[in-house]
Amino acid sequence: MTTHFITAEVPAPGRPAAIPDAVEAALQLEGEPLRWAITAVNPGGKLQVEAVVLRQETPQPQA
Repeated sequence: MTTHFITAEVPAPGRPAAIPDAVEAALQLEGEPLRWAITAVNPGGKLQVEAVVLRQETPQPQA
């Protein structure tokens, strides 16, 4: 497993209380989120998120 620093743009949910679930669901597409922060809110209602995720390493085929 390896850690990766990523940035993502997540649509803001209708309710502020739903933000953590929306962010974590979007980050799950990249790996297991370890920690994240909202760094900006774009005019279109998108959340700019920076995160550290844990990814499973895939074995490389040997030649």
